[in-house]
Amino acid sequence: MIIRGGTLVLPDAVVQADLRTEDGVIEEIGQELSGDTSLDASGLHVFPATIDVHLHFNEPGRTEWEGAATGSRALAAGGGAVFFDMPLNSTPCTVNAGEFERKREALAASSIADFGIWGGLIPGNRSEMAALAESGVVGFKAFLCDSGLPEFPRADDLTLWEGMAEAARLNLPVAVHAESEELTKGLSARFAREGKTAIEAFLASRPVLAEIEAIQRAIFFAEETGVKLHIVHISSGRGVAVAEAARSRGVNVSIETCPHYLYFTEDDLERLGAVAKCAPPLRSRADRDHLWRELLGGAVDIVASDHSPAPPDMKRGDFARAWGGIAGVQSTLAVLLERGYFAQGLSLFNIACLLAGTPAEFFGLPNKGSIQVGKDADLAFVDLGKRFTLKPADMAHRHAISPYAGESFRGVVRRTMRRGETIFADGTFPSETRGRLVRPTR
Repeated sequence: MIIRGGTLVLPDAVVQADLRTEDGVIEEIGQELSGDTSLDASGLHVFPATIDVHLHFNEPGRTEWEGAATGSRALAAGGGAVFFDMPLNSTPCTVNAGEFERKREALAASSIADFGIWGGLIPGNRSEMAALAESGVVGFKAFLCDSGLPEFPRADDLTLWEGMAEAARLNLPVAVHAESEELTKGLSARFAREGKTAIEAFLASRPVLAEIEAIQRAIFFAEETGVKLHIVHISSGRGVAVAEAARSRGVNVSIETCPHYLYFTEDDLERLGAVAKCAPPLRSRADRDHLWRELLGGAVDIVASDHSPAPPDMKRGDFARAWGGIAGVQSTLAVLLERGYFAQGLSLFNIACLLAGTPAEFFGLPNKGSIQVGKDADLAFVDLGKRFTLKPADMAHRHAISPYAGESFRGVVRRTMRRGETIFADGTFPSETRGRLVRPTR
Protein backbone atom coordinates (compact mmCIF):
# COMPACT_ATOMS: atom_id res chain seq x y z
CA MET A 1 0.00 0.00 0.00
CA ILE A 2 1.30 3.43 -0.96
CA ILE A 3 -0.29 6.37 0.86
CA ARG A 4 0.19 9.27 -1.52
CA GLY A 5 0.29 13.04 -1.16
CA GLY A 6 -0.45 13.40 2.55
CA THR A 7 1.26 15.82 4.91
CA LEU A 8 3.04 13.51 7.36
CA VAL A 9 3.54 14.52 10.99
CA LEU A 10 6.95 12.92 11.55
CA PRO A 11 8.97 12.93 14.79
CA ASP A 12 11.27 15.68 13.48
CA ALA A 13 9.33 17.41 10.70
CA VAL A 14 5.97 17.95 9.01
CA VAL A 15 6.45 17.08 5.33
CA GLN A 16 4.43 16.22 2.27
CA ALA A 17 5.54 12.75 1.21
CA ASP A 18 4.42 9.27 0.26
CA LEU A 19 4.44 6.36 2.70
CA ARG A 20 4.69 2.64 1.93
CA THR A 21 3.27 -0.02 4.25
CA GLU A 22 3.73 -3.77 4.06
CA ASP A 23 2.31 -6.38 6.43
CA GLY A 24 1.10 -3.59 8.70
CA VAL A 25 4.52 -1.95 9.05
CA ILE A 26 5.88 1.31 7.60
CA GLU A 27 8.48 0.25 5.04
CA GLU A 28 9.44 3.48 3.31
CA ILE A 29 8.85 7.24 3.39
CA GLY A 30 9.78 9.34 0.35
CA GLN A 31 8.70 11.17 -2.77
CA GLU A 32 6.75 9.52 -5.59
CA LEU A 33 7.11 5.98 -4.30
CA SER A 34 6.20 3.23 -6.77
CA GLY A 35 3.59 0.58 -6.06
CA ASP A 36 0.47 -1.04 -7.45
CA THR A 37 -2.01 -0.20 -4.67
CA SER A 38 -2.36 3.37 -3.47
CA LEU A 39 -4.49 5.53 -1.21
CA ASP A 40 -4.85 9.24 -1.95
CA ALA A 41 -4.22 11.36 1.16
CA SER A 42 -3.98 14.68 -0.68
CA GLY A 43 -5.19 17.57 1.46
CA LEU A 44 -4.95 15.54 4.66
CA HIS A 45 -2.50 15.56 7.54
CA VAL A 46 -1.38 12.09 8.54
CA PHE A 47 -0.70 11.75 12.27
CA PRO A 48 0.49 8.75 14.24
CA ALA A 49 -2.78 7.28 15.54
CA THR A 50 -3.42 8.15 19.17
CA ILE A 51 -2.60 5.85 22.08
CA ASP A 52 -5.14 6.43 24.86
CA VAL A 53 -3.37 5.20 27.99
CA HIS A 54 -6.30 5.79 30.35
CA LEU A 55 -9.87 4.70 29.76
CA HIS A 56 -12.57 2.42 31.13
CA PHE A 57 -14.30 0.12 28.66
CA ASN A 58 -15.61 -1.97 31.58
CA GLU A 59 -15.11 -5.33 29.93
CA PRO A 60 -15.72 -8.02 30.99
CA GLY A 61 -18.66 -7.78 33.34
CA ARG A 62 -20.12 -4.32 32.66
CA THR A 63 -20.43 -4.11 28.91
CA GLU A 64 -23.86 -2.50 29.35
CA TRP A 65 -21.83 0.54 30.46
CA GLU A 66 -19.61 0.46 27.35
CA GLY A 67 -17.66 -2.58 26.15
CA ALA A 68 -14.70 -2.66 23.78
CA ALA A 69 -16.84 -3.29 20.70
CA THR A 70 -18.37 0.19 20.89
CA GLY A 71 -15.56 1.87 22.82
CA SER A 72 -12.84 0.90 20.36
CA ARG A 73 -14.95 2.21 17.49
CA ALA A 74 -15.28 5.57 19.23
CA LEU A 75 -11.52 5.56 19.78
CA ALA A 76 -10.97 4.87 16.07
CA ALA A 77 -13.45 7.57 15.03
CA GLY A 78 -11.33 10.01 17.04
CA GLY A 79 -8.09 8.92 15.37
CA GLY A 80 -6.95 6.25 17.86
CA ALA A 81 -5.55 2.78 17.28
CA VAL A 82 -4.36 1.69 20.76
CA PHE A 83 -5.88 1.95 24.23
CA PHE A 84 -4.98 0.85 27.75
CA ASP A 85 -7.97 -0.41 29.74
CA MET A 86 -8.04 0.33 33.46
CA PRO A 87 -8.38 -2.53 35.98
CA LEU A 88 -11.50 -1.33 37.79
CA ASN A 89 -15.11 -1.16 36.57
CA SER A 90 -14.56 -4.59 35.01
CA THR A 91 -16.21 -7.36 37.00
CA PRO A 92 -14.15 -8.82 38.55
CA CYS A 93 -11.37 -6.24 38.65
CA THR A 94 -8.01 -7.04 37.03
CA VAL A 95 -6.01 -7.71 40.19
CA ASN A 96 -4.55 -11.14 39.40
CA ALA A 97 -3.35 -13.12 36.39
CA GLY A 98 -6.59 -15.06 36.04
CA GLU A 99 -8.65 -11.88 35.69
CA PHE A 100 -6.04 -10.48 33.30
CA GLU A 101 -6.58 -13.44 31.02
CA ARG A 102 -10.37 -13.04 31.17
CA LYS A 103 -10.01 -9.40 30.15
CA ARG A 104 -7.48 -10.19 27.41
CA GLU A 105 -9.81 -12.76 25.86
CA ALA A 106 -12.79 -10.39 26.04
CA LEU A 107 -10.93 -7.47 24.47
CA ALA A 108 -9.35 -9.64 21.76
CA ALA A 109 -12.80 -10.86 20.76
CA SER A 110 -14.45 -7.43 20.54
CA SER A 111 -11.93 -4.62 20.01
CA ILE A 112 -10.98 -3.29 16.59
CA ALA A 113 -8.05 -1.43 18.19
CA ASP A 114 -4.90 -2.85 19.74
CA PHE A 115 -4.96 -2.76 23.52
CA GLY A 116 -2.90 -2.81 26.68
CA ILE A 117 -4.18 -3.81 30.10
CA TRP A 118 -3.51 -2.17 33.46
CA GLY A 119 -3.25 -4.34 36.57
CA GLY A 120 -4.60 -3.16 39.89
CA LEU A 121 -2.63 -2.26 43.02
CA ILE A 122 -4.92 -2.75 46.02
CA PRO A 123 -4.44 -3.93 49.60
CA GLY A 124 -3.57 -7.62 49.65
CA ASN A 125 -2.54 -8.25 46.03
CA ARG A 126 1.20 -7.52 46.15
CA SER A 127 1.89 -11.24 45.76
CA GLU A 128 -0.10 -11.20 42.49
CA MET A 129 1.95 -8.45 40.85
CA ALA A 130 4.72 -10.66 39.45
CA ALA A 131 2.22 -12.93 37.70
CA LEU A 132 0.41 -9.89 36.33
CA ALA A 133 3.74 -8.60 35.00
CA GLU A 134 4.45 -11.91 33.28
CA SER A 135 0.96 -11.84 31.77
CA GLY A 136 1.76 -8.50 30.14
CA VAL A 137 0.25 -5.60 32.11
CA VAL A 138 1.44 -2.13 31.13
CA GLY A 139 1.64 -1.15 34.82
CA PHE A 140 -0.31 -1.04 38.07
CA LYS A 141 -3.07 1.42 38.97
CA ALA A 142 -3.69 2.62 42.53
CA PHE A 143 -6.24 5.00 44.03
CA LEU A 144 -5.14 7.28 46.87
CA CYS A 145 -8.79 8.07 47.60
CA ASP A 146 -11.99 6.04 47.54
CA SER A 147 -12.44 4.66 44.01
CA GLY A 148 -16.21 4.50 44.43
CA LEU A 149 -16.08 0.71 44.03
CA PRO A 150 -15.81 -1.46 47.15
CA GLU A 151 -14.14 -4.23 45.12
CA PHE A 152 -11.26 -1.88 44.27
CA PRO A 153 -10.23 -0.32 47.63
CA ARG A 154 -7.80 2.55 47.84
CA ALA A 155 -4.11 1.94 48.46
CA ASP A 156 -3.16 2.94 52.00
CA ASP A 157 0.40 4.15 52.55
CA LEU A 158 1.79 0.70 53.36
CA THR A 159 0.15 -0.81 50.26
CA LEU A 160 1.46 2.04 48.12
CA TRP A 161 5.03 1.85 49.43
CA GLU A 162 5.34 -1.93 49.19
CA GLY A 163 3.50 -2.05 45.87
CA MET A 164 5.78 0.59 44.38
CA ALA A 165 8.83 -1.33 45.56
CA GLU A 166 7.54 -4.49 43.88
CA ALA A 167 6.66 -2.60 40.68
CA ALA A 168 10.18 -1.13 40.62
CA ARG A 169 11.61 -4.66 40.90
CA LEU A 170 9.41 -5.70 37.99
CA ASN A 171 10.40 -2.58 36.01
CA LEU A 172 6.82 -1.47 35.48
CA PRO A 173 5.18 1.87 36.32
CA VAL A 174 2.62 2.62 38.99
CA ALA A 175 -0.20 4.98 38.03
CA VAL A 176 -1.94 6.89 40.80
CA HIS A 177 -5.26 8.65 41.06
CA ALA A 178 -3.98 11.49 43.21
CA GLU A 179 -6.60 12.90 45.58
CA SER A 180 -6.31 12.87 49.36
CA GLU A 181 -8.80 10.52 51.02
CA GLU A 182 -8.62 12.38 54.32
CA LEU A 183 -9.35 15.76 52.76
CA THR A 184 -12.03 14.67 50.29
CA LYS A 185 -13.87 12.46 52.79
CA GLY A 186 -13.79 15.02 55.59
CA LEU A 187 -14.85 17.93 53.41
CA SER A 188 -17.65 15.91 51.79
CA ALA A 189 -19.13 15.12 55.19
CA ARG A 190 -18.85 18.74 56.32
CA PHE A 191 -20.52 20.26 53.29
CA ALA A 192 -23.29 17.68 53.38
CA ARG A 193 -24.06 18.76 56.95
CA GLU A 194 -24.02 22.41 55.94
CA GLY A 195 -26.63 21.85 53.25
CA LYS A 196 -24.69 23.18 50.29
CA THR A 197 -26.04 22.49 46.81
CA ALA A 198 -24.83 19.22 45.36
CA ILE A 199 -22.60 20.78 42.71
CA GLU A 200 -21.22 23.41 45.08
CA ALA A 201 -20.47 20.77 47.71
CA PHE A 202 -18.85 18.44 45.18
CA LEU A 203 -16.49 21.12 43.91
CA ALA A 204 -15.61 22.36 47.39
CA SER A 205 -14.99 18.85 48.72
CA ARG A 206 -12.32 18.05 46.10
CA PRO A 207 -10.09 21.14 46.04
CA VAL A 208 -6.81 21.48 44.18
CA LEU A 209 -5.12 21.14 47.59
CA ALA A 210 -6.33 17.53 47.82
CA GLU A 211 -4.73 16.81 44.46
CA ILE A 212 -1.43 18.46 45.35
CA GLU A 213 -1.12 16.68 48.70
CA ALA A 214 -1.66 13.28 47.08
CA ILE A 215 0.79 14.05 44.26
CA GLN A 216 3.44 14.98 46.80
CA ARG A 217 2.87 11.78 48.78
CA ALA A 218 3.06 9.60 45.65
CA ILE A 219 6.27 11.35 44.60
CA PHE A 220 7.79 10.76 48.04
CA PHE A 221 7.17 7.01 47.82
CA ALA A 222 8.33 6.91 44.20
CA GLU A 223 11.57 8.65 45.11
CA GLU A 224 12.15 6.19 47.96
CA THR A 225 11.46 3.09 45.85
CA GLY A 226 12.79 4.19 42.46
CA VAL A 227 9.57 3.20 40.69
CA LYS A 228 8.41 4.79 37.46
CA LEU A 229 5.45 6.93 38.54
CA HIS A 230 2.61 7.94 36.24
CA ILE A 231 0.24 10.53 37.72
CA VAL A 232 -3.10 10.28 35.94
CA HIS A 233 -5.57 13.05 35.08
CA ILE A 234 -3.88 15.99 36.82
CA SER A 235 -6.56 18.67 36.75
CA SER A 236 -4.62 21.79 37.69
CA GLY A 237 -1.56 23.71 36.64
CA ARG A 238 -0.37 23.72 40.25
CA GLY A 239 -0.50 19.94 40.31
CA VAL A 240 1.55 19.72 37.12
CA ALA A 241 4.10 22.16 38.54
CA VAL A 242 4.61 20.02 41.66
CA ALA A 243 5.21 16.89 39.56
CA GLU A 244 7.50 18.74 37.16
CA ALA A 245 9.60 20.01 40.09
CA ALA A 246 10.07 16.42 41.25
CA ARG A 247 11.11 15.35 37.78
CA SER A 248 13.68 18.14 37.64
CA ARG A 249 15.42 16.62 40.64
CA GLY A 250 15.48 13.17 39.12
CA VAL A 251 12.22 11.43 40.04
CA ASN A 252 11.03 9.22 37.17
CA VAL A 253 7.53 10.66 36.81
CA SER A 254 5.26 11.16 33.82
CA ILE A 255 2.44 13.68 33.88
CA GLU A 256 -0.99 13.06 32.36
CA THR A 257 -3.93 15.38 31.98
CA CYS A 258 -7.25 14.99 30.19
CA PRO A 259 -8.97 16.95 27.42
CA HIS A 260 -11.91 17.88 29.63
CA TYR A 261 -9.63 19.77 32.04
CA LEU A 262 -8.26 21.68 29.05
CA TYR A 263 -11.68 22.41 27.56
CA PHE A 264 -14.23 22.92 30.34
CA THR A 265 -14.35 24.79 33.67
CA GLU A 266 -16.44 24.53 36.80
CA ASP A 267 -18.85 27.03 35.22
CA ASP A 268 -19.56 24.40 32.57
CA LEU A 269 -20.31 21.89 35.31
CA GLU A 270 -22.97 24.26 36.65
CA ARG A 271 -24.38 24.52 33.11
CA LEU A 272 -24.14 20.87 32.06
CA GLY A 273 -24.74 19.06 35.34
CA ALA A 274 -23.89 15.40 35.86
CA VAL A 275 -22.77 14.80 32.26
CA ALA A 276 -19.64 16.81 33.18
CA LYS A 277 -19.12 15.31 36.64
CA CYS A 278 -15.72 13.72 37.13
CA ALA A 279 -13.05 13.26 39.78
CA PRO A 280 -10.94 15.30 40.18
CA PRO A 281 -13.60 17.84 39.22
CA LEU A 282 -13.45 20.52 36.58
CA ARG A 283 -11.56 23.56 37.85
CA SER A 284 -11.80 27.34 37.68
CA ARG A 285 -10.95 29.26 34.54
CA ALA A 286 -7.72 30.42 36.19
CA ASP A 287 -6.75 26.81 36.97
CA ARG A 288 -7.54 25.73 33.42
CA ASP A 289 -5.47 28.56 31.97
CA HIS A 290 -2.56 27.61 34.27
CA LEU A 291 -2.85 24.00 33.09
CA TRP A 292 -2.61 25.17 29.48
CA ARG A 293 0.51 27.22 30.29
CA GLU A 294 2.15 24.15 31.79
CA LEU A 295 1.23 22.06 28.75
CA LEU A 296 2.42 24.68 26.26
CA GLY A 297 5.63 24.97 28.25
CA GLY A 298 6.33 21.26 27.84
CA ALA A 299 5.62 20.03 31.38
CA VAL A 300 2.70 17.73 30.44
CA ASP A 301 3.74 14.42 28.86
CA ILE A 302 0.49 12.70 27.92
CA VAL A 303 -3.13 13.66 27.28
CA ALA A 304 -5.56 10.76 27.77
CA SER A 305 -9.35 10.69 27.75
CA ASP A 306 -10.17 8.96 31.06
CA HIS A 307 -13.28 7.84 29.19
CA SER A 308 -15.52 6.61 32.01
CA PRO A 309 -19.05 6.08 30.70
CA ALA A 310 -22.16 4.89 32.47
CA PRO A 311 -25.73 4.03 31.48
CA PRO A 312 -28.00 7.06 31.04
CA ASP A 313 -29.92 6.46 34.25
CA MET A 314 -26.69 6.81 36.22
CA LYS A 315 -26.14 10.28 34.77
CA ARG A 316 -29.63 11.61 35.45
CA GLY A 317 -31.43 12.80 38.54
CA ASP A 318 -29.69 13.61 41.80
CA PHE A 319 -26.26 15.07 41.06
CA ALA A 320 -24.73 13.77 44.28
CA ARG A 321 -25.59 10.18 43.33
CA ALA A 322 -24.70 10.49 39.64
CA TRP A 323 -21.75 8.54 38.23
CA GLY A 324 -18.57 10.58 38.24
CA GLY A 325 -17.08 10.00 34.81
CA ILE A 326 -16.91 11.75 31.45
CA ALA A 327 -17.44 10.01 28.11
CA GLY A 328 -14.91 11.59 25.78
CA VAL A 329 -12.77 8.96 24.05
CA GLN A 330 -13.74 10.29 20.62
CA SER A 331 -12.79 13.91 21.33
CA THR A 332 -9.19 13.99 22.61
CA LEU A 333 -7.50 14.85 19.32
CA ALA A 334 -10.30 17.28 18.49
CA VAL A 335 -9.73 19.23 21.71
CA LEU A 336 -5.98 19.52 21.20
CA LEU A 337 -6.46 20.68 17.63
CA GLU A 338 -9.20 23.20 18.39
CA ARG A 339 -7.99 24.63 21.70
CA GLY A 340 -4.29 23.92 21.22
CA TYR A 341 -3.22 24.10 17.57
CA PHE A 342 -5.76 26.59 16.25
CA ALA A 343 -6.25 28.70 19.37
CA GLN A 344 -2.77 28.77 20.90
CA GLY A 345 -0.26 27.59 18.34
CA LEU A 346 0.46 24.19 19.88
CA SER A 347 2.48 22.47 17.16
CA LEU A 348 1.24 19.39 15.33
CA PHE A 349 4.49 17.71 16.35
CA ASN A 350 3.73 18.34 20.03
CA ILE A 351 0.20 17.02 19.62
CA ALA A 352 1.62 13.83 18.12
CA CYS A 353 4.02 13.51 21.07
CA LEU A 354 1.29 14.06 23.68
CA LEU A 355 -1.08 11.55 22.12
CA ALA A 356 1.24 8.90 20.68
CA GLY A 357 5.00 9.40 20.90
CA THR A 358 5.43 9.83 24.64
CA PRO A 359 2.85 7.17 25.56
CA ALA A 360 4.73 4.65 23.40
CA GLU A 361 8.10 5.64 24.84
CA PHE A 362 7.14 5.77 28.52
CA PHE A 363 5.19 2.51 28.44
CA GLY A 364 7.71 0.57 26.39
CA LEU A 365 5.96 0.06 23.04
CA PRO A 366 8.84 0.32 20.55
CA ASN A 367 6.69 -0.50 17.50
CA LYS A 368 4.10 2.20 18.21
CA GLY A 369 3.74 5.95 18.53
CA SER A 370 5.34 7.62 15.51
CA ILE A 371 5.54 7.62 11.74
CA GLN A 372 8.92 6.01 11.13
CA VAL A 373 10.25 3.16 9.03
CA GLY A 374 9.91 -0.07 11.01
CA LYS A 375 7.00 1.13 13.15
CA ASP A 376 3.46 -0.21 12.95
CA ALA A 377 1.34 1.66 10.41
CA ASP A 378 -1.02 3.15 13.01
CA LEU A 379 -2.20 6.31 11.26
CA ALA A 380 -4.87 8.99 11.57
CA PHE A 381 -5.84 11.00 8.47
CA VAL A 382 -7.18 14.43 9.42
CA ASP A 383 -8.68 17.22 7.33
CA LEU A 384 -7.57 20.32 9.22
CA GLY A 385 -9.58 22.58 6.92
CA LYS A 386 -12.96 21.16 7.90
CA ARG A 387 -15.10 22.10 10.88
CA PHE A 388 -17.66 19.84 12.52
CA THR A 389 -20.14 19.93 15.38
CA LEU A 390 -20.26 16.77 17.47
CA LYS A 391 -23.79 15.39 17.46
CA PRO A 392 -25.09 12.44 19.49
CA ALA A 393 -25.68 10.57 16.23
CA ASP A 394 -21.96 10.85 15.47
CA MET A 395 -20.84 9.32 18.77
CA ALA A 396 -19.68 5.75 18.34
CA HIS A 397 -19.51 4.84 22.04
CA ARG A 398 -22.40 2.86 23.53
CA HIS A 399 -24.44 5.67 25.11
CA ALA A 400 -24.56 8.96 23.19
CA ILE A 401 -23.85 11.06 26.26
CA SER A 402 -20.92 13.48 26.39
CA PRO A 403 -20.24 17.03 27.55
CA TYR A 404 -18.73 17.62 24.10
CA ALA A 405 -22.13 17.18 22.41
CA GLY A 406 -22.95 20.34 20.47
CA GLU A 407 -19.37 21.63 20.57
CA SER A 408 -17.65 22.67 17.33
CA PHE A 409 -14.14 21.64 16.34
CA ARG A 410 -11.76 22.08 13.43
CA GLY A 411 -10.06 18.95 12.14
CA VAL A 412 -12.16 16.05 10.85
CA VAL A 413 -10.75 12.52 11.19
CA ARG A 414 -11.34 10.92 7.79
CA ARG A 415 -9.61 7.59 8.29
CA THR A 416 -7.80 5.62 10.99
CA MET A 417 -5.46 2.69 10.35
CA ARG A 418 -4.31 0.04 12.82
CA ARG A 419 -1.27 -1.88 11.58
CA GLY A 420 -2.07 -0.86 8.02
CA GLU A 421 -5.71 -1.91 8.12
CA THR A 422 -8.43 0.74 7.93
CA ILE A 423 -10.56 0.51 11.07
CA PHE A 424 -12.46 3.78 10.51
CA ALA A 425 -13.31 5.62 7.30
CA ASP A 426 -15.79 8.50 7.07
CA GLY A 427 -18.28 7.11 9.57
CA THR A 428 -17.80 3.40 8.82
CA PHE A 429 -15.79 0.69 10.56
CA PRO A 430 -14.60 -1.68 7.82
CA SER A 431 -11.96 -3.66 9.72
CA GLU A 432 -11.92 -7.39 9.08
CA THR A 433 -9.60 -8.32 11.93
CA ARG A 434 -9.54 -7.59 15.65
CA GLY A 435 -7.00 -5.80 17.79
CA ARG A 436 -4.37 -7.63 19.78
CA LEU A 437 -2.60 -7.25 23.08
CA VAL A 438 0.42 -4.95 23.21
CA ARG A 439 3.00 -6.01 25.78
CA PRO A 440 5.49 -3.50 27.15
CA THR A 441 9.23 -4.07 27.02
CA ARG A 442 10.63 -4.36 30.54
